[in-house]
Amino acid sequence: CALDFAWRVVRHAKSNAIVLGRGSSTVGIGAGQTTRVKAVELAVGVAGDRARGSVLASDAYFPFADGIEVAGRAGVAAILQPGGSLRDPEVIARADEYGIAMYCTGWRVFRH
Repeated sequence: CALDFAWRVVRHAKSNAIVLGRGSSTVGIGAGQTTRVKAVELAVGVAGDRARGSVLASDAYFPFADGIEVAGRAGVAAILQPGGSLRDPEVIARADEYGIAMYCTGWRVFRH
């Protein structure tokens, strides 16, 4: 599935890393950024229109809901991330507002 593929790819990108995927292809990668929201912005910018309906994998949790807002405005359909932020309730609520399915793995896979 697309989420599994994106999760496998994001494990090999430099943190902070975001991968947008469709099927078994990447459509946007944001890696090596100082903030997670910047990584999402980069991945969405690379994907362009292909971000709509894509899935997003993050190598670590979202510390704030701002990255979810960027993904939501771009039309991302689902997010796979480790979870574990003190702000998880806010992050999950923002995903719900955008109709984004969110899955938490419990495992961080970041590379510094």
